[in-house]
Parts: sequence; structure tokens; C-alpha cells
Amino acid sequence: MGSSQSAQPPSELDKPWRKFDWGQKEALKKKLENFSPSHSDVKDIKILVAGEIAAGKSSFINSIDSAFQGRISSRALVNSAAGDSRSFTQKLKGFTIRSGKKNLPFVFKDIMGLEPEELAGAQKEDIINAVFGHVKDGYTFTKEKVLTNEDQHYTSDPNLSDQSFCLVYVIAANIVHYTDDRLIHKLKDIRQKISDKGIPQVVVMTKVDEACPLVKKDLRKMYTSKKIKEKMELCSAKVGVPLTNIFPVKNYHDEIDTEDDIDVLILKALEQIVHLADDRLEDTENY
Repeated sequence: MGSSQSAQPPSELDKPWRKFDWGQKEALKKKLENFSPSHSDVKDIKILVAGEIAAGKSSFINSIDSAFQGRISSRALVNSAAGDSRSFTQKLKGFTIRSGKKNLPFVFKDIMGLEPEELAGAQKEDIINAVFGHVKDGYTFTKEKVLTNEDQHYTSDPNLSDQSFCLVYVIAANIVHYTDDRLIHKLKDIRQKISDKGIPQVVVMTKVDEACPLVKKDLRKMYTSKKIKEKMELCSAKVGVPLTNIFPVKNYHDEIDTEDDIDVLILKALEQIVHLADDRLEDTENY
């Protein structure tokens, strides 16, 4: 007699649904170290990182730095207070990624975390202004007001090197299904405004190990995990970013040494971000 309970659907797929080479870390590193922007007026490409509070934006920037440094880096300060719902990043700050002593030609701009409420977190307009290079580094975001052209931190005529050429949304895999609709609407509004100017958008999906026990045990199960595939599809449907532009990663969190499998996922996401940004930079005269 068969079991009264129906069999659990398998949590692992028979074959990876995305082709991924786990041995490409050194090749990716070298490629990124030798990268140079396609436009002679731009010495480093700016990339803006946005996302919900505590999604892991600053940790993602630190994880990129760690992958190049070969040690755990914590230059972008991270809030580790449990249950603290405030954004730890309050000012717009640019982080240059270094490999050894060499500065690489891309700069990540960290911005205050998004909150669902209309008068909370980084305002939509502040993020849009930051992408287009109107916001100077050091500007302190406030819940009460949006930066205007009367403010000393506003650049009314930004040059190419002030502008960001890719917007990265950081979304936590373990809570993507709970993401407040008001937050999704904010992201869609931002998407619409910057898409009109051809700015590419990428989703970096963090906390994959907290979303899937299979991946927690073995990161290499990432692309055979049914759960991670479902989370990415949900994310794509909610935010409107195609699956090809969604990258699942594990940020460094409690590790004290770097690990190749964590690094290779981070570096692959970075490679795609940098290439998309550079493609847009190359197309500047079309906008």
C-alpha cells in the first residue's frame, strides 16, 4: 500500500538550468584587472547599487573587494544590528575596487536603502538623480526632502564620468516573495525613468544560502537548485528585469577567509555588470 503522503517534488534538477564554469575565477579576475572603458573621457565606470534596507548592498561591494584582495574586506560599513530597520548607509559614497595596489576602472556608488513608505529611505528621485550624475559624493539622504538643483550637493551639468552606466538592484533571495508591492512600484518607476535613457539594470540576488538548504550545503548546487530558479523567476516577474540579468550570489558574511566558489559567482556578476555598463557608455552619443 502506498504512502498516504504524496512524494515531495525533488529540490534538485537533473541538470543545471544555467551553464556555469566554476573553474573560471582566475580568468575572470585577469579579464577584469585588464579592463579599460571604451570611452576616452571616462577613466572609471560608475555603477550605482540600490536595494531594500538590509538586502546586502554594502556587503556585495565588500565581497567584490574581497574577491580581488584575497582576504575579507569591509570598507563599505555594514549594519550587523539584528532587527534594525534603518538604512546604515546615509551618504552617497563611491568605492573604488582595488586589486593589490592597483585601482580598477570601476567605482561602485552605495546609496541609502529603499523603504516601501513614500517618505522613507532613498527617494525615487534621489536614485534617478544619482544615476544621472546630479548627486555629489557626500550628500546625506533624508526622508523628508528630495535633492533639488538649489542644493550645493547638486550638479546641474554632470559630465560623462559623473554618471552611472548601470544600476544594480540588490534583492535578498530569502525574502523576495515578501517584498512590499510599494517597493516594487518604486523600483518600476526608477526602471522606467532610466530605461528611457538606455541605462541597463541588473539584479544581484543575495542570501541564496538562506533561501535554499541545498545551496547552503554546497554552493555549486546553485544552478541545479529548483528553489533558486523559482526565486529568480519570481524576481524577474516582480521587478521586470530579464533572467539573463539576474545573478545569484553569496556575499561574505561570517567567513574569515575567501573561498573560490563564492568569488567566482561574485566575479561573474561583476563581469556582466561592467560589460553592460561599458556597452551603454559606448552608445552615449545615441542618447
